[in-house]
Amino acid sequence: FGPWRVLPWVWGCLRTHHLASAPQGDLLFLLDSSASVSHYEFSRVREFVGQLVAPLPMGPEALRASLVHVGSQPHMEFLFNQHSSGQAVQDAILAAAQRMGDTNTGLALAYVKEQLFAEAAGARPGVPKVLVWVTDGGSSDPVGPPMQELKDLGVTVFIVNTGRGNLLELSAAASAPAEKHLHFVDVDDLHIITPELRGSILDAMQPQQLHTSEIMPTGFRLAWPPLLTSDSGYYVLEVVPSGQPGAVRRQQLPGNATGWTWTGLNPDTDYDVALLPESNVRLLSPQHVRVRTLPEEVGPERIVISQARPRSLRVSWAPALGPAAALGYHVQLGPLQGGAVQRVEVPADSNSTTLQGLTPDTAYLVTVTAAFRSGRERALSAKACTPAAGRSRALSKPFARAPGQ
Repeated sequence: FGPWRVLPWVWGCLRTHHLASAPQGDLLFLLDSSASVSHYEFSRVREFVGQLVAPLPMGPEALRASLVHVGSQPHMEFLFNQHSSGQAVQDAILAAAQRMGDTNTGLALAYVKEQLFAEAAGARPGVPKVLVWVTDGGSSDPVGPPMQELKDLGVTVFIVNTGRGNLLELSAAASAPAEKHLHFVDVDDLHIITPELRGSILDAMQPQQLHTSEIMPTGFRLAWPPLLTSDSGYYVLEVVPSGQPGAVRRQQLPGNATGWTWTGLNPDTDYDVALLPESNVRLLSPQHVRVRTLPEEVGPERIVISQARPRSLRVSWAPALGPAAALGYHVQLGPLQGGAVQRVEVPADSNSTTLQGLTPDTAYLVTVTAAFRSGRERALSAKACTPAAGRSRALSKPFARAPGQ
């Protein structure tokens, strides 16, 4: 090996080390700019987002930011490649005018998905993607399906709620765990969460480091920067329970891969993960991370139907168990022969509710669903019958639990 063959390797290692110190990614802010937000609230949100982004390392090879408004139609305020410094992005945010109109957040999220992966919008392939959605909690169209599509594509979703949004729905929309990615805060107190949220955004944009973007009881999603290309090599990904080298699992992935989701793992278990880049072009060191899966989420269990009357009945269940237990419960009841379905929200500290307005002498299906902080749900169903007018009786027959989502 002569000096002219050694130096390129040395330069490549130094370049990789240098880039590792600078976060890299595409950051999109989605602001509720509709008529459901007062001008005062919008101005405070605009100020909060400006202060949040001003100190961030912006630049062509660092972070890029974009802003989209929620209204009757989504509106692009500025593209990812329009502003190259935190101060310039802050100035652009502070200059943004409220759009008014309806709160079509689902429509805006579909638009956001296009922008986050469109090079014409200044987005870059292979870099971490982060969405920060600031909302008062309401939407005129469904949010869940388009948000899940974004998360399935590897986007890390932070939600800041300044109103009376539904905790269960927003927890499911945010990346898991919800306690790290979802904030409920009064519009006048937004400054309180600014340092924590800024740090979480930077953590999600680790350009040269293998990390987890979502952790579940039976698996986790891994992400890493574009160290290779499809033409320059491939990756071998290994996962093994800590202290059990004989139980290793391996997955070979193409060089343009930047993420993988392991499933079928054991709850509440430490796993050692290794990412091994294999390339004939340049030498790249393996990357390692240790991940602990969440404890298993269990429940609800043993539905009991009591106090059955012609037009009401009481539903009770053994409470859910798991990390910080459930965020709350949905209780859904509908006639077995078809008809209107009744749904009741029950807080996490309760495990019973009385359902009113029922029809005498009718068989119902009752389903109790626990919503967990991970965004997943587990459900249990039972049959219940209201007695004919003048009689009182109860019948409960548990069904098999539906698989967790």
